[in-house]
Parts: sequence; C-alpha cells; structure tokens
Amino acid sequence: MDGDQIGRVTTSQTTFDVLDAVKRLEEACVTDVANELGLAKSTAHRHLTTLHDNEFLVRDGDAYHLSFRFLDLGEYVRGRRPLYRMASRKVQQVAEETGERAQFMVEEHGQAVYIHVALGDHAVQTDSGLGRPMPMTAVSAGKAMLAFMPRDRVEDILDRRGLPRRTEETITDRATLFEELDRIAERGYALNDGESTRGLRAVSVPVRGPDGEVAGALGVSGPTHRFREDRFRSELPEYLLGIGNELELDVQYR
Repeated sequence: MDGDQIGRVTTSQTTFDVLDAVKRLEEACVTDVANELGLAKSTAHRHLTTLHDNEFLVRDGDAYHLSFRFLDLGEYVRGRRPLYRMASRKVQQVAEETGERAQFMVEEHGQAVYIHVALGDHAVQTDSGLGRPMPMTAVSAGKAMLAFMPRDRVEDILDRRGLPRRTEETITDRATLFEELDRIAERGYALNDGESTRGLRAVSVPVRGPDGEVAGALGVSGPTHRFREDRFRSELPEYLLGIGNELELDVQYR
C-alpha cells in the first residue's frame, strides 16, 4: 500500500471519528471535537466543514450536530430487504397483543442490531434505540440467531467480539454458551433472564429468509415481575413461534 492510499484510509477514519464525537457530545464546536479526539483545531475544522458542506452535519452558530440525512440513510437500509419491511408489522402486532416492548434484530458485524422497536401499553423503556448494537451473547435475539448459524460463523463472531459481561447473569464462558445454543436450537427459541439488563427478561425466536438462512430474530421483553415463569417459559415462546412462522410465510409467498 503506497503513501497516498494510507493517507486516504487515515482521513476516512478521522471523518468517522469526528461523526462519532459529534454524536457523543450531541453538539460540538471545533474546539470540542479537537479536544475529544486529540486533533489539531485546523484538522477538526476541515473535517467538520467537509461534513457540513455534504449535509451530514448542521451548524448552529459555532456548534455542529448530526443532520437528518442519516435518517434517510437508515430508512433505506432498514427497508432494503422485504423481510425487514414486513417485520415492522409483526413487531407492532406483538407489542399491541402482549402490551410489552417488541423488537426485531439482525446480525451485523457480529453484533445484534435493533431495526424495529414497538412499545405496548405496559412497555418499559430500555436502551434499545434503533440502530443500536448489542452483544449477541447477552440478548435473546442474538442467541436465537447464533443458535441457527453455522458453527464456524459463530466461532468467528466470538473471536471478534468475545463474550462481554453485561450483568452477573451474562454467559461469559464459550463452552457454556455452546451448551445454551444447543438447547435453543432444539426448542426453537431463546431466553434472556437478566443477562443484558438486571430485572429484564426477554424471549426471541429466529426468523429465516427465503434462502432458509437465519435473517433476524423477533422478540418481546419486559420486567421480571410480569414475565413470571409460565408466561416467560411457555406462553410467550409458543406465541412468538407462531408469529415468527407467519412472518416467514409472508416473506416466502409475498
């Protein structure tokens, strides 16, 4: 790789770092970004100006914040596959019928990413923002997808992302995880019993695309006191298996 190629890669990385910094800070001036990233003010200014000129940032006085252009890009990504579009209706249905928080997640870069979330009448607010990545090994949707992936793909994900601990209940041992994935593959659904957030339980089922490969996971979550044993381990799994099957049929015969 010659010097010009290295320069282009480095410049692109700095641009992404600047965007992440503006997001973290919510809004930021040149000095804020320079201090956050350890850049010269002139470098921060060039990147901010370029992003503003290309309408990825909005400027309000001396401060910059992310523009709605990212919303347009996100909606394009979320709707690029028929399954992703159809999943929206099922997520809303699950939220309305259970009264809880429903979500559809997909795997991207070895993480589970929220692409649809709907809140029922009794849903609790959590950190499940659209587009937010979560460790696949700590959420029921992630485990539901891992259980139906080829084992070498799972190994690759674990090598890259590890088994990060979210709570004292999170599985952090690879052998224990594979035992859990075998149980999930046998019964067809995954459970999360406080593994991502204390006091929160969740149930998810894998959803396959037209090619038969797992393409995402549909789930529902709520507080432990409403997700008691029968509902958590029997009623909701059976319900979601049916809804997931409907979604797969909708995609197959669209």
